[in-house]
Amino acid sequence: MSRTRDTGPGAAAALDYGLSQRALIAVSGRSGDVAELITRRLVTLAHSGLTALDEPTVRAVVRQAVRDVRTAPPPPPPPAETPADPVVTAMRAVVEELVASTYAIGELMLEVAPAYLSDEQAADILALLCDQIGEDLEHGLAARRYAMSGDRRALHGTVL
Repeated sequence: MSRTRDTGPGAAAALDYGLSQRALIAVSGRSGDVAELITRRLVTLAHSGLTALDEPTVRAVVRQAVRDVRTAPPPPPPPAETPADPVVTAMRAVVEELVASTYAIGELMLEVAPAYLSDEQAADILALLCDQIGEDLEHGLAARRYAMSGDRRALHGTVL
């Protein structure tokens, strides 16, 4: 999946799935996940007795898969080693849950203050939202940066 709308030969014949540039950029690093999800769903449709997959059906499957991958938090990095201590395992599970909920909050922050705004501009817009949901503004901005980048380091010093 290209981040730019290709204009080379064959681009005119390509199916336009109606995806925004932002959606394509959001899933560009996870194209394998999108492809796997599309394949699974198309196979399921084929096995359900659907005789022909028409263009609107394929378009809907692709758009839904992109949305699902885009809104799901990126998978956590594999642990360096599996700890034998159950307390450490339980704490890692708590951290994973915190990171997943922070990603969801970051997506909310991005809906209110899109990614093209700087942190300073976003702070002006998000101050009221953060106050209403009981979230510290710095945590909200960190969650927004995490949702944009998928990099957990955006949470260090604020949420984690």
